[in-house]
Amino acid sequence: MYMTMVYAFIFVFIICLLGTAFIDALFRFLGKRGYLGNLYPNVRGGIPRGVGIVPFAILALYFLPKFNNLVLIIGIFAFIDDIFGRRKFNFINIEIGQLLRGIGMILVMVVGFIHGLGFSSILIALLIQPMNISDMQPGSCAMVTMVMSIVTVIFMYLIGTAPIDELPATYTPLLIFVVCLAYCPLDFAGKIMMGEVGNHSFAVALGVAFYLTGGFWWTVLLSIFTVCFIAFVRRNTLKVFFRQRLRILDPTFGDYIMDVLTGGGLGDLLRKWIFRDKQYEVNNDILISLGFRRLLFNPHAMHNDMFIPKDQPSLRGNY
Repeated sequence: MYMTMVYAFIFVFIICLLGTAFIDALFRFLGKRGYLGNLYPNVRGGIPRGVGIVPFAILALYFLPKFNNLVLIIGIFAFIDDIFGRRKFNFINIEIGQLLRGIGMILVMVVGFIHGLGFSSILIALLIQPMNISDMQPGSCAMVTMVMSIVTVIFMYLIGTAPIDELPATYTPLLIFVVCLAYCPLDFAGKIMMGEVGNHSFAVALGVAFYLTGGFWWTVLLSIFTVCFIAFVRRNTLKVFFRQRLRILDPTFGDYIMDVLTGGGLGDLLRKWIFRDKQYEVNNDILISLGFRRLLFNPHAMHNDMFIPKDQPSLRGNY
């Protein structure tokens, strides 16, 4: 059985490596001729976006049959998000991508419940937000994915997780690791972007692997570890973002964690709906250390002296 897994992983690695190179070349060819729109943004002269469609397709095909539809659902909605980018519906002030991400997350929760994941399906869907935040500088999401895959494998060995569908439990996190390893060289070099289709697919796949480790509480534990690790990896760029964009000059690690959990366009949209045009200040030292300044920061507040106007470019990442 183990040798069969090894051969399968070698095959998957080669397919993902060649597929990523092919999609990169194809997107560059079409993008330079103006056919790809948001899939070929003008970053450093043009970088293909959405190349994560390759690992998405492989994970959807080779993931455990009981759970591969979760990856399939979120990947489809995420790729449509990549295509439309930041375009908004004319009749409501909401980005198309934000709406699609929300629908995809809800469907993952519903289908997860149907497949018996219980409340873990909610955590799996919510993991999409942190992984999306991690994918805002070259290689960071890939690094988080591979590290957390190996961490999951280690815990599976330590606690002796039983085989799943006649396969060793470690099959799932090892598959994620191999796929990401084959994809990542061009991403680390800043030559491609995995896009929402990539980071969303890896998020759901990792969430399922966390659940397979030992159920709900292992999903909670490994999800918390993932969020903290992303905050650590992104701490330098987040520090610049907080100081120059949010005017929080002394951000705490709690602020970084809160940004990973609730930042981004979808989080700010929820703040807009909840806080409307109000901005709440946080002065309590304990709440500050826990990141409540970031949690309650409303970029849509009127007369917010802390906030820099929206026409200035975001410093959240360097892609």
